[in-house]
Amino acid sequence: MQGHLFTGQLVKLTAYKAEDIAVMEKWHEDDVYLRNVDTDIAFPKSKSEIESDLKSHSNSFEFALRTLDKDELIGFVAIHSIEWNNQKGLLAIGIGEAKNRNKGYGSDALKVILRYAFHELNLNRVGLDVIEYNPGGVRAYEKAGFKHEGRLRSAVNRDGKFYDLLNMGILRSEWTGAEYSELDVVK
Repeated sequence: MQGHLFTGQLVKLTAYKAEDIAVMEKWHEDDVYLRNVDTDIAFPKSKSEIESDLKSHSNSFEFALRTLDKDELIGFVAIHSIEWNNQKGLLAIGIGEAKNRNKGYGSDALKVILRYAFHELNLNRVGLDVIEYNPGGVRAYEKAGFKHEGRLRSAVNRDGKFYDLLNMGILRSEWTGAEYSELDVVK
């Protein structure tokens, strides 16, 4: 294997640092971020709640997402809810601040985390859910090779309106032959 398992063209996956909690607190005050990253009720989290969340990850691998050029924390990416016997897991990703969205960071992070999921974790399937009002997320997942597998109709209530929750997935066999499966990393 060449290159670096945790590095893409724009971003790298790292462990969290102590100073990251302050940055993450700001994200948890941003309703757009909270409403795109999860279907739960948008609610700010305190420093201690964020720290507790970071410590309580069984059957999951969560990484801080940092830019290569400035080593700036911009988000997170995770493979969670892993079922080892079925070789499958779920993907979660979030870019914290609006200024860092639509710059290719998420797409690059998807390449790296899928490489990690299929090469290092030896998964066969990675799935995800995305709310239909997040077309940028849907496009990024499609670009990474995810296929639409279904939808839960009217599953998310936002501001009195119901939205569908889209189910998407990618199999190792679909990913392996694609250009993004190559270890196209910065050395």
